[in-house]
Amino acid sequence: MGSRSMLLLLLCLLAGTSSIVHGEDPYLFFTWNVTYGTLSPAGVPQQVILINGQFPGPNINSTSNNNVVINVFNNLDEPFLLTWAGVQQRKNSWQDGVAGTNCPIPPGTNWTYRFQVKDQIGSYFYYPSLGMHRAAGGFGGLRINSRLLIPVPYADPEDDYTVLIGDWYTKSHSTLKKFLDSGRALGRPQAVLINGQNAKGDGTDQPLFTMKPGKVYKYRICNVGLKNSLNFRIQNHPMKLVEMEGSHVVQNIYDSLDVHVGQCYGVLVTADKEAKDYYMVASTRFTKTVITAKGIIRYTNGKGPASPEIPEAPVGWAWSLNQFRSFRWNLTASAARPNPQGSYHYGQINITRSVKFINSVSRDNGKLRYALNGVSHVEPETPIKLAEYFGIPDKVFKYDTVQDMPQGVPSSVTVQPNVLKFTYRTFIEVIFENHEKSIQSYNLDGYSFFSVAIEPGTWTPEKRKSYNLLDAVSRHTVQVFPKSWAAIMLTFDNVGVWNLRSEIAENRYLGQQMYISVITPERSLRDEYNMLETGLVCGLVKDLPRPAPYT
Repeated sequence: MGSRSMLLLLLCLLAGTSSIVHGEDPYLFFTWNVTYGTLSPAGVPQQVILINGQFPGPNINSTSNNNVVINVFNNLDEPFLLTWAGVQQRKNSWQDGVAGTNCPIPPGTNWTYRFQVKDQIGSYFYYPSLGMHRAAGGFGGLRINSRLLIPVPYADPEDDYTVLIGDWYTKSHSTLKKFLDSGRALGRPQAVLINGQNAKGDGTDQPLFTMKPGKVYKYRICNVGLKNSLNFRIQNHPMKLVEMEGSHVVQNIYDSLDVHVGQCYGVLVTADKEAKDYYMVASTRFTKTVITAKGIIRYTNGKGPASPEIPEAPVGWAWSLNQFRSFRWNLTASAARPNPQGSYHYGQINITRSVKFINSVSRDNGKLRYALNGVSHVEPETPIKLAEYFGIPDKVFKYDTVQDMPQGVPSSVTVQPNVLKFTYRTFIEVIFENHEKSIQSYNLDGYSFFSVAIEPGTWTPEKRKSYNLLDAVSRHTVQVFPKSWAAIMLTFDNVGVWNLRSEIAENRYLGQQMYISVITPERSLRDEYNMLETGLVCGLVKDLPRPAPYT
């Protein structure tokens, strides 16, 4: 064969290889039927939300860059939405599943979520985002595994388990919603659950998980509750922390972990103890009355029951603060992409804008409301994202009604939509200041951010000297301890409308949330995907013509 013919053959082979390499990423398809059911997770029969008859709902087991398609049939008697906490929905806030971006799925109908877990790995969960639905269930684990070509900084575990812990109320979600609507607080939960259960300890409990002697297992622990931070531990088994909300971390060993509401940790546990049953334990933190849940881990060749002696949890939030300070980003590990995490030098980027959010509470006229910078958010009938897309934001809400850097706790609370606009690709410093006596936990959709500091007291510019500008963990949640502040840093490089919310359900429902609008004037597919033809419309845009699609 001549050299020219050989060259043509090689070019053809390379072209074929290129089409395979750059082909569309794999799809995962799910059909979910959302229904009510009656269960007794806390020993009292009550109404729960089931997905395909399961409580908690089914796990989503995906890999970086997979396309996820979930057809959700709403068989409840009221509108319904699911949100995918921690999934960044790159250029695609249409699929975020919160009231500010999506019209709800009406009862008796279905709607299909379509999103890609683009350039992400890690441990997450999904849950119902409307009203107080999360108090009834409807939540489940969502894991994003690394692609085979990307090295992971630990050996493959024998198995990979999802552990959903959370406080639990025995009142129905509709009753809890009525409490809040009437001006009452939720009060103390009645139980804590581990994967929807609490072991009785009478010898009849079935194991939640099994382990083979000598093997290493990964546990993904997420706090899916409504109010309480929880301490998680396993009898006689230390935990090696390896991952946190999509970031590989420096692998420290912990006897227990404080998991605040909305947060997820990935740990490795070695089955190297006496072959029998052991309790995993979750108990409330920072509460006068400690509520505890247990679940059984069983060695496959185990012959004895779990010891009734439960390991004690730490006391006070200073311990929890010190634990936060021990968390470090693994600079040499690769996450979803081949380049090491530490190749992104966030500490060397100039801050474009600083914003401080101060949470406050109001009880005017017997009505309980929570606020950020003096504004208690209410959801307009027309989702904020749709109002922007259809060009009628002025008919639905006003931008930037709060100050960037308020001085002290606002003396009053205004009830209205709270929307703050940020310029695309700017690097932002956000400070959360908590003057209350209770802990706060925040989540930002669409992004991960660097949690550079949490400290007691009030923030001042001099406090920037205490920031971790080298190896703070990139994640999507941050806790703020009582009478304390927290600082995060991030680039607003994901166009869309994104929910910044308290993960404390009562606070969120009564206004301690807002929306971040990141827009570009080009209306280009380079920056944001088009609204799907199947996208639901409601409110003022219901009968408006669709805008011209992005190009």
